[in-house]
Amino acid sequence: MDDGHERSPEDLFAGFPAGLVICRAVQDAVSGLGEASMTVTTSQVAFRRRRGFAYLWRPGQYIASDVPAVLSIALPRRAEFARFKEVAHPSAAVWMHHLELHTPDELDAQVLGWLADAYAGAG
Repeated sequence: MDDGHERSPEDLFAGFPAGLVICRAVQDAVSGLGEASMTVTTSQVAFRRRRGFAYLWRPGQYIASDVPAVLSIALPRRAEFARFKEVAHPSAAVWMHHLELHTPDELDAQVLGWLADAYAGAG
């Protein structure tokens, strides 16, 4: 349903304050990388340059989960780290890395590095 108003992170994470806090932390991290657009849909917050490079969503919308948010990071290669819940290969040039986030503190130097790589690749 399109009610004519632009969706916000508050809409996506309504009733889920932990997810909203994580979303704001991801927004801050992305803005520290440089210019990027943010689009909020009914299912996710998408960050893009020429291409999308990071997506934040609430798994409880789809499955029973107490995880406040999942950050999906698009990289040009598979990164092998146990922190990723799942890695998918949706197209020849993209590996999507899904990272469960429980608190904003989990956006550490390693995650910021992955975001920077994704940002650079979406140029």
